[in-house]
Amino acid sequence: MTPRSLFDKVWDGHRVRTLRNGQDQLFIDTHLIHEVTSPQAFGMLADLGLQVLMPERTFATVDHIVPTHTRVEPYADPLADEMIRALRANVREHGITFFDVTSGRQGIVHMVGPEQGITQPGTTIACGDSHTSTHGAFGAIAFGIGTSQVRDVLATQTIAMSKPKLRRIEVNGELRPGVYAKDVILHVIRTLGVKGGIGYAYEYAGTTIEAMSMEERMTICNMSIEGGARCGYVNPDATTFAYLEGRPYAPQGAAWEAAVARWQALASDPDCRYDDVVVIDAADVPPTVTWGINPGQAVAIDEPVPSVDSVPESERAAVAEALAHMQLEGGRPLAGTPVDVAFLGSCTNARLSDFVEVARVLEGRRVHPRVKAIAVPGSQLVKAECERRGIDRVLKEAGFEWRDAGCSMCLAMNPDRLEGDQLCASSSNRNFKGRQGSPTGRTVLMSPVMVAAAAVTGVVADAREVFGHAEGAVA
Repeated sequence: MTPRSLFDKVWDGHRVRTLRNGQDQLFIDTHLIHEVTSPQAFGMLADLGLQVLMPERTFATVDHIVPTHTRVEPYADPLADEMIRALRANVREHGITFFDVTSGRQGIVHMVGPEQGITQPGTTIACGDSHTSTHGAFGAIAFGIGTSQVRDVLATQTIAMSKPKLRRIEVNGELRPGVYAKDVILHVIRTLGVKGGIGYAYEYAGTTIEAMSMEERMTICNMSIEGGARCGYVNPDATTFAYLEGRPYAPQGAAWEAAVARWQALASDPDCRYDDVVVIDAADVPPTVTWGINPGQAVAIDEPVPSVDSVPESERAAVAEALAHMQLEGGRPLAGTPVDVAFLGSCTNARLSDFVEVARVLEGRRVHPRVKAIAVPGSQLVKAECERRGIDRVLKEAGFEWRDAGCSMCLAMNPDRLEGDQLCASSSNRNFKGRQGSPTGRTVLMSPVMVAAAAVTGVVADAREVFGHAEGAVA
């Protein structure tokens, strides 16, 4: 038999038919919804007189617009209140499982799925959110979809898609002290470009990826979209199975053993064909931060920001625009740039391991008086575990605000947003103009530990110098 990749195995196993336009109609195993992109889709169903075909395959939570500073209802924002109430009504009408704020299991949708064992290897997963690629860390093929496709999945449990090409991104070796999974994916995006992945799915592999925890792998897969890829995944292995075992929606008993055997067979076969292969030496990955207005505009923390005349002519306009917006001078280091806000959160980096590592380096330190620092756990389970371990105490004593679970300042569809031209050191995934709520606001993406370094120094800083070389690397 011809060797096949995991991507080919899963895609072919879920193809219902090939349509006249050349696209494949894919069966979707799991559909995740939230309060922002679902109301319109449910409205379309109602207009067409349709019901949800397989409500048992859809799971809902609130994350994007739900406030993180208070959970007293009705919420101050009437739109947020209305959208959350609409979701509650829709899931009740159609019999959909809902992790509401009163459940103890609410959180960012891409964290709730793995926590509950809903996310499983070999499945297809769709959600009306671009960072659905996060679930690929488990060996799933996970796509972000638009509102009309949310409607289609609700009504038919399928979507129509063109099969992308496959690129293997192989990272080998040991990361240097003070380098984290976030640095790896920012380095990948910087190297290949924000459009480099267009038309591709990414398979992340190599000894570095294999050594990562599931939370680190989720960080990597989460930002595949920022590199232009349709999705990203890691082959399932013992680390994957250990994470999933015993979770509420994971197979139990004899079904678990059968599932593991099936999942093991899904991994890409040796010598399978890829459309492209990129190999990266882990030792070449530095602590990486963005300096511009897209995630590919990034530099090593000890590297100067590019000047207009240092780049090819075709890139000069984009560099000039980014420097102007960020109020930076080309050719000078980003390190030392004053920071106004430090944000720990988002579906990229708001997991338990992120807060464990940040608390470790923050113990006994204080946030700079000029900096507003916010820590937002990605789920209620993460929040509860942090509080059980006393991590919230360390963060609050350092000067961070400790919030309820949600997307928060990642996209500012809630009260957490920048004001004016504030500069935010952020563990999130996008640094576009206006992304954090202010059209003139400035965002510098970095790892959680680098956010902590910026918070305590008041400037963009090298965490290795601020805290000393960290032992090991977590997400």
